[in-house]
Amino acid sequence: MRRPAAVAGTFYPEDPNRLRRQIDGFLHENATAPPSTHPKAVIAPHAGIVYSGPIAASAYAHVDPGISRVVVVGPAHRVPFHGVAVPTVEAFSTPLGDVPIDGATLDDLTARFSQVVADDRPHAEEHSIELHLPFLQRCVNTFHLVPLLVGHATGEQVAEVLAAVWGGDETLVVCSTDLSHFHPDPEARRIDAETAGFIVAGEGTRLDGQRACGYVGVQGLLRQAASEGLGVELLDLRNSSQTAGEAGRVVGYASFAITSS
Repeated sequence: MRRPAAVAGTFYPEDPNRLRRQIDGFLHENATAPPSTHPKAVIAPHAGIVYSGPIAASAYAHVDPGISRVVVVGPAHRVPFHGVAVPTVEAFSTPLGDVPIDGATLDDLTARFSQVVADDRPHAEEHSIELHLPFLQRCVNTFHLVPLLVGHATGEQVAEVLAAVWGGDETLVVCSTDLSHFHPDPEARRIDAETAGFIVAGEGTRLDGQRACGYVGVQGLLRQAASEGLGVELLDLRNSSQTAGEAGRVVGYASFAITSS
């Protein structure tokens, strides 16, 4: 009852030793000035690790290693469905080992919310949650995972689910998204800077799929963060031409921390 790694060997290294070295290098090289407190939530990208890994590391370098539960909200890229899909498996696997699922929480969500559906099919080949797991495995001591895959849904529906799993200091929320896709570098920088400004200002309604593939999850997170009186801090903003790609057709990435400061 495990979901095997779907994109190991393509989006990130399949060899565990190489993967550890790569992630640890990103964490060492890309840690920005930390927020005044450990973030309650982070927004981080999910592309091929050589492209978005440094930006994701800018967020993960500051998470509390003692948390025991991680909620990861990612957009569905491959299988269309309505609502928020949760898996029925007992663990998600990566080359670094198995990540146990918080099954009791998922059972509660499917019982309480009509928009939450138990369905392994959208999760099977999806990368938007999987890309975060190796970073979490290197940054957090031990944790259970609450994987929430967002299909055709609204920010309000996502916020409702996040409120139910928000928890306290034991819980970290991760929202998975990339920013603009396939613009020339100067145009991407302009669009992504504007998008980052909207996110920091909590203006989730200004987002759409052209600005961020995971915009619905971001909308839900911003709504829940606002209800908790939390603020958003930009940690890193770059695109693929600044990490490992060409400048003519880039993908944008950003990381943010949601904290009480």
